[in-house]
Amino acid sequence: MHRSKSVGSSFWSDNCDSYLNTFTHIKRWSVDYTNVQPCCSTEKLVFNHYRSEEPVTSNMDISTGHIVLSYMEDHLKNKDRLDREWEALCSYEADPASTKVASDSANSRKNRYSDILPYDHSRVVLSNASNITSSDYVNASSITDHDPRNPAYIATQGPLPHTVADFWQMVWEQGSVIIVMLSKLTENGEAMCHRYWPEEGSDLYHIYEVHLVSEHIWCDDYLVRSFYLKNLQTNETRTVTQFHFLTWPDMGVPSSIKALLDFRRKVNKSYRGRSCPVVVHCSDGCGRTGTYCLVDMVLNRMAKGAKEIDIAATLEHIRDQRMDTVKTKEQFQFALAAVAEEVHAILKALPQ
Repeated sequence: MHRSKSVGSSFWSDNCDSYLNTFTHIKRWSVDYTNVQPCCSTEKLVFNHYRSEEPVTSNMDISTGHIVLSYMEDHLKNKDRLDREWEALCSYEADPASTKVASDSANSRKNRYSDILPYDHSRVVLSNASNITSSDYVNASSITDHDPRNPAYIATQGPLPHTVADFWQMVWEQGSVIIVMLSKLTENGEAMCHRYWPEEGSDLYHIYEVHLVSEHIWCDDYLVRSFYLKNLQTNETRTVTQFHFLTWPDMGVPSSIKALLDFRRKVNKSYRGRSCPVVVHCSDGCGRTGTYCLVDMVLNRMAKGAKEIDIAATLEHIRDQRMDTVKTKEQFQFALAAVAEEVHAILKALPQ
């Protein structure tokens, strides 16, 4: 099915702006490298002015892009249609949905929330020989896209004080080099995630030594940390980069779609050319984590030239692997708007 260019363009300019205006005004940044100031002796940098990343070169099918924009028009303009879509998603049940391992009494203290558990078939399995408690359990789920043998993401909870070593073991054994953190350590007085990295220098978590190499504060919305991760059993070392988004409230959405899209572009620019899973976490590894994975998976599929995109079916696919991903209708609506804004930007940049 082909849809003319004017349909998507007029939809975006005429209809989506009103929805996006419900979010806080988007800040614009420009880079001035003369204003990079070291803020302490451990190579922490503050970027006082920042230019957003432009959409990367894409193989997106133009007609598919306009069809997706038309889908957004239907759902962002028509509240009843969005409500029906969300109600259908809420009634969706994953199958299989066994959480026997996560529910075992020996593992219950490793779960931040008793009602958010990884499914047995998609849980990340640790090597118990290397584990500090001789356990293979961590509250984390492998999320695959097109290749079931190679997970695209690991969706996980924010580590607890006694699961930090498990977290780093998972990062090491899965070969991950990118961590996407979507929560603060505490929000409204409630612990969301234990600090799993040193504020300065190095800390040891069982057999994993983590050294903070640098911390770059790019803007009000996010910062980037670089770590050296060393396995003391093998003496191997790996560089791990953590992208930390700071302005996404629990059970809510970011105030700026543009800020999250800029953040995602930075993550993907760092990840380009790799095939290891990206570790994504918030507090429970479901709401914010699922929303980020949904946006990223849909946009990555489109960038690879997919001819058909079904966002609701994509969310069901993610929910087959991690329970309760995208927890609220507001988060689903935000995901639709974020995909639409990025598709619109890519279409503008493509030769017509």
